[in-house]
Amino acid sequence: MDRKENHTDALSLLKKLIATSSYSGQEEETASLIADQLASHDIPTIRNGNNIIARNKYFSDTKPTLLLNSHHDTVKPAAGYVLDPFNPVEKDGKLYGLGSNDAGGALVALIAAFLHFYEREDLAYNIILVASGRRDQRPERDRIGIARIVRLHSPSLGNPRKCKWRWPNAD
Repeated sequence: MDRKENHTDALSLLKKLIATSSYSGQEEETASLIADQLASHDIPTIRNGNNIIARNKYFSDTKPTLLLNSHHDTVKPAAGYVLDPFNPVEKDGKLYGLGSNDAGGALVALIAAFLHFYEREDLAYNIILVASGRRDQRPERDRIGIARIVRLHSPSLGNPRKCKWRWPNAD
């Protein structure tokens, strides 16, 4: 897939995600959209609840693993939100709609990166993509939960409690 096609694909998926209600705990449809998107590229996925998991084509237990993770659930729009939250609108080079920024944009960017590297045989590392459903309000529990999900599908990840997590603004 070339860059232009990857960009068009990502933007199309983001618009579909915006147009689909996915409040926390109610993200079944967006999970299906993501799984279908990956399936359209002949990428097998595993669904664990509303978490969608995929591994690069040439995954090897002998390589370290890079985890790409973002969520696809949203919160209800703020009372002052003036646009239709489920109607993706492009204006002045920006895309508006519920979840376009937090975290649909980040998620489709990670999916685009995953698609770019999926077929590469020469990677020095594995890539696992996790499109997470419902987020817990306790970040430490989220990190352990995601690691457990991934560990089921990647023996090389090891003990999730011993993972060295890197989070923005962390000491």
